[in-house]
Amino acid sequence: MGQEALKMLHFGFNQDQGCFHCGLNTGFRVYNCDPFQEKMRREFRDGGIGYIEMLFRCNIFALVGGGDNPKFPPSKVMIWDDRLNRCIGELSFRSQVRAVKLRRERIVVALEHKVLVYDFKDLKLLHAIETLSNPLGLVALSPSQDQTVMACPGLRGGQVRVELYDVRRTKFVEAHTTALACIALSLDGKLLATASERGTLVRVFSTADGSKVQELRRGADPARIFSIAFSRGDPPDYLAVSSDKGTVHVFNLDAKRTAAIPSTDATSDHPDGSSPRNPVSTFKFMSSLLPVPYFASERSFAQFRLPEDTKAVVGFGATSNSLVVVSASGSFYTASFDHEKGGMCKQESFCKFVELGA
Repeated sequence: MGQEALKMLHFGFNQDQGCFHCGLNTGFRVYNCDPFQEKMRREFRDGGIGYIEMLFRCNIFALVGGGDNPKFPPSKVMIWDDRLNRCIGELSFRSQVRAVKLRRERIVVALEHKVLVYDFKDLKLLHAIETLSNPLGLVALSPSQDQTVMACPGLRGGQVRVELYDVRRTKFVEAHTTALACIALSLDGKLLATASERGTLVRVFSTADGSKVQELRRGADPARIFSIAFSRGDPPDYLAVSSDKGTVHVFNLDAKRTAAIPSTDATSDHPDGSSPRNPVSTFKFMSSLLPVPYFASERSFAQFRLPEDTKAVVGFGATSNSLVVVSASGSFYTASFDHEKGGMCKQESFCKFVELGA
């Protein structure tokens, strides 16, 4: 028999977007983004990895089996110690694991109708949350040690539940009127970004009070949003979005608004003014006359067009004006944009990190 053709089952970034990983039908691999370099490769003869989550750059991973021949049951989360080259713990469930998020003291597992929070040191269940049907495994966890913030779908379509664990407070954000497609938290957990299944708008909220900070327009046509990423910094300067349209959009986050977070003045109205770097429709004056926020939302000020039509996730590089993009075809891109002028990004590098079978 010939060697089995490689298939990509999962890919994504670690918490600070400095590394990315991929789960394959033969194991998993980890790569450094800048400079690009393969850091590790684990081959399994007896099955595939359908989901992988790194814990920053350390030797601990969360693995879930996947593919036609899963290495582990898809209903289990295996805690893998790469230094010992074996599993050191596991969490078992009655249904398929949709997603896993890690921080140094917590493990968060998304099932179709629940999100479960565990203590990392003893795998004790700390919190169980009922959610609306969540087949995409939408859940976000802030990696910063300054505060612990978790976001997941609520019990209504378009609603996000935000858990502020350090202050023992729960916020419900009515982000969209249709089902959620993507959610993300800034590294410090102070900002939440959301997109619905329509994929035309991305909304940014304060997690402290649930107020809307900014409304960003990806485009007029519906799209499937694959990923949302905040740049580093407190507050972050930029937000990037990837979708099935093949273009990564970069938006400027208004420093005057985000610097004021947390705020005590909650409001559901769209804030006056907009970022000077995000283009706004010249018909914005009509926004108060229309039932939809098309003219008030801000458009991206920088764009990176992928030369291939496939699923891709985006992150930020070592500098705030650099992007890193990983695609389902096994391609890795870096690009940069002008801080002041925006416009089309310049592709800085490209490589094929894995050769997949047909």
